[in-house]
Amino acid sequence: MSINGDTELIAHLGWPTHAFKAPMIYNPYFESIGVNAVVVPMGCQPRSFPTVLRSVFALENVRGALITMPHKVAVVGLCDEVTPVVRVAGSCNAVKRTGDGRLVGDMFDGEGFVRGLKRKGLELRGARALVVGSGGVGSAIAASLAAAGVHTLALYDVDAASAKALAGRLQANYPGIRVTTGSNDPAGFELVVNATPLGMNAGDPLPVDVSRLEPQAFVGEVVMKTEMTALLLAARARGCRVQVGTDMLFEMIPAYLEFFGFPTTDADTLRSVARLEY
Repeated sequence: MSINGDTELIAHLGWPTHAFKAPMIYNPYFESIGVNAVVVPMGCQPRSFPTVLRSVFALENVRGALITMPHKVAVVGLCDEVTPVVRVAGSCNAVKRTGDGRLVGDMFDGEGFVRGLKRKGLELRGARALVVGSGGVGSAIAASLAAAGVHTLALYDVDAASAKALAGRLQANYPGIRVTTGSNDPAGFELVVNATPLGMNAGDPLPVDVSRLEPQAFVGEVVMKTEMTALLLAARARGCRVQVGTDMLFEMIPAYLEFFGFPTTDADTLRSVARLEY
């Protein structure tokens, strides 16, 4: 990859940066199709984020920004305009600048996660799903699951108020869905999602009691630091089908590319050129 005076930048803003996988997918893809652009990891702690975001978009060769933990919720209030998905999810993972200088935010975590499940043959309409974690990514996944037609959505977060707030937003926008909060018991659910950071570090506790998983259940993960987390290994041993964290990333990137105005592609093409490291 050659970087020169015409190179456009996509900032990848989050903290810490050691688990970032997007540069290892976007950059080989851009190189493969001859697009002079590069995704650059930029480590930014929460106290500095508002200033950093404004400074990044003061640069003339910045096409946009990928927003990841822990900034997905905070960035919503820094955008001039957000999509309906962002309003439901309460979080945002992509920002671009319009011609008149406004910052527009969108959210693709949930869309990527749901598209991955559908490609694996999981029927979501009418299903019962448990989402553990009601932060930025958990809220986005819950919103997209509601849009996909799940019947029941159980939400759990160590911060009970966060789960209840998400439940309220979901019921306001999807009045036909049944939403519950307060339990992370996975028994009886067709889909169980870990939308917490648990699994990023060795020795982390499991987000659910794996012995309570239905053997026919589908277990999805958002952690990308390692492909097969302790949760997924335990779920697979129990007979469950699983979705690794990077599947969500590969499935959402085509939507990101369209949002930023780059040539789009499909998840299979991205996997064929990616140079992932764990």
